[in-house]
Amino acid sequence: MRTLAYGSWPSPIGAALAAAHDGHPEYVGFVGEEAWWTEPRPTEGGRRTLVRRRVDGTEELVLPAPWNVRSRVIEYGGQPWAGAVVDGEPLVVFVHFADQRLYRCRPGGEPVPLTPVSPVGGGLRWADPQLRLERGEVWCVLEEFTGDAPDDVRRVLAAVPLDGSAAGDRDAVRELTDDRHRFVTGARLAPDGRRVAWLAWDHPRMPWDGTELLVAEVGEDGAFGEARRVAGGPQESIAQVEWSADGRLLYASDRTGWWNLYRDGESLCPREEEFGGPLWKLGYRWFAPLDSGLIAVVHGCGATTLGILDPETGELVDAAGPWTEFAPSLAVHADRVAAVGASPRSAYEVVELDTGTGRARVIGAAHDDAVDPAYYPEPQIRTFTGPAGREIHAHIYPPHHPGCTAPDDELPPYVVWAHGGPTARAPLVLDLGIAYFTSRGIGVAEVDYGGSAGYGREYRNLLREQWGVVDVEDCAAVATALADEGTADRDRLAIRGGSAGGWTAASSLVATDVYACGTILYPVLDLAGWGAGETHDFESRYLETLIGPYAEVPGRYAQRSPSEHADRITAPFLLLQGLDDVICPPAQCERFLARMTGRGVPHAYIAFEGEGHGFRRAETTIRVLESELSLYAQVFGIDPPGVPALEVTK
Repeated sequence: MRTLAYGSWPSPIGAALAAAHDGHPEYVGFVGEEAWWTEPRPTEGGRRTLVRRRVDGTEELVLPAPWNVRSRVIEYGGQPWAGAVVDGEPLVVFVHFADQRLYRCRPGGEPVPLTPVSPVGGGLRWADPQLRLERGEVWCVLEEFTGDAPDDVRRVLAAVPLDGSAAGDRDAVRELTDDRHRFVTGARLAPDGRRVAWLAWDHPRMPWDGTELLVAEVGEDGAFGEARRVAGGPQESIAQVEWSADGRLLYASDRTGWWNLYRDGESLCPREEEFGGPLWKLGYRWFAPLDSGLIAVVHGCGATTLGILDPETGELVDAAGPWTEFAPSLAVHADRVAAVGASPRSAYEVVELDTGTGRARVIGAAHDDAVDPAYYPEPQIRTFTGPAGREIHAHIYPPHHPGCTAPDDELPPYVVWAHGGPTARAPLVLDLGIAYFTSRGIGVAEVDYGGSAGYGREYRNLLREQWGVVDVEDCAAVATALADEGTADRDRLAIRGGSAGGWTAASSLVATDVYACGTILYPVLDLAGWGAGETHDFESRYLETLIGPYAEVPGRYAQRSPSEHADRITAPFLLLQGLDDVICPPAQCERFLARMTGRGVPHAYIAFEGEGHGFRRAETTIRVLESELSLYAQVFGIDPPGVPALEVTK
């Protein structure tokens, strides 16, 4: 063992290695007997491709560059593809990110457009496609911009002809619903083909606040009848809806305070656990009914696992295996379940569970140790006590290196990571971005502050009108507790976060003196501007629950905005922004930086062309990690080898 100062340990986990493994498989599905999914390609401009696993076990790339399988509906997107076997060969429809058109293709063939391009605003966008081969159509969520403003938009369920007749003719798209609701999810057709179900909600609610479960009859001509609400409402969030094989309605509702499963209104497995989650992307699936009547479920409190539920007895049996976290992506075929699982020792991979034998195995995107696993962090699941005695959930990643230790009289620096959302949480999985720091001797603390998902509605509601207060307090409480117990160096604490986490990081530098520096990625900084047309439609009224209605509490918007209190920031910071970001636009950063001018606070601002909300390109991730480490090196007085120096200004 070598004795070296924290932060200066040599590590084989470089920024390029971490960038190459950024992102994970999503949107699993079956095309006949084959499992298919989307996969990131950070080194190919951050595009997402479509991968198939043939029956013989070989993997094949379906769409080469530049095809990018990704939807922009509600900007966060959703299920971007669907497929079936037609005439003995796979037929796939998918959304191409560059033009947001829906395309039809067969493997090895050239994609054929099915939808037109609109010159109005953000154009025509599609998500959550469902193939209706009997009608020669694809049923989708259609997001149609009617003007140039972010809120000049309507959303309906629509049917697109598979023959390509709508590729140049908007009128050839058949609308299945009217646009009375601001937001809708994809249609789910009952096994008898005579009923259809979907979810809807309206401003100012977010889908985790309250949604409506709608059901309509389907006529012989394929037209939808009058929709009727069968569950949900302003105070009840329905996260997902499906039909059982025998035609009964299955859905996840949080009417008890936890997203539990229901069948025609009957609770199937009442637990203080989540069988659903926040609907950030259309097409998330936390459960999937099998033909046998059993239901595959992703469930848990905090961390999630994959299980099989018997709705007749309420018995729930979890799949055996090393995975401790599953994403909301499930697909079923016969007695097979495809899912996306990970653990603190493995990144997300495609897992198949045979419900007949109970055997689970990796079938795609298999984790491959790019370095010796001895360099991976060893996380601790912790619960801290915050203000008013409230619980704070966190994952603590101490510095870890198989060949290095620090002097006995030195405490390590720590970086508090605030997740985005803010209605989200930090999954406990292997992240080489975290390992990049911990293997060099810098600890990381991921905080699921009050308002995070995964712990019931009461915990989520802690952030109602308290954004910028509870999240800031909880992050500071964890950082302070680590210092008090002798785990972290009180003088070498930092905070970092992206999106809503960027807001928390910036707000923490304004409101506390806990941190020596901070890293702020694509943040919200000016509440009044962000809520008055600077962001996209989906979150444009989010602040009414996070802060309060602007007409009633305008002072609160100014009081909590970091851009209004830049004079209170004395700690160095790094600000990172994508120039194509329409969710947290660059204008927020520019106004904030203008108010920092001449204040003498060391800082750096890096803006990335071609990046939106959440960085996807390998070269961007490399520069982000190296710049962040250089900031900590300068502030904490450490000397990590081989890291380019970040140029800071005052």
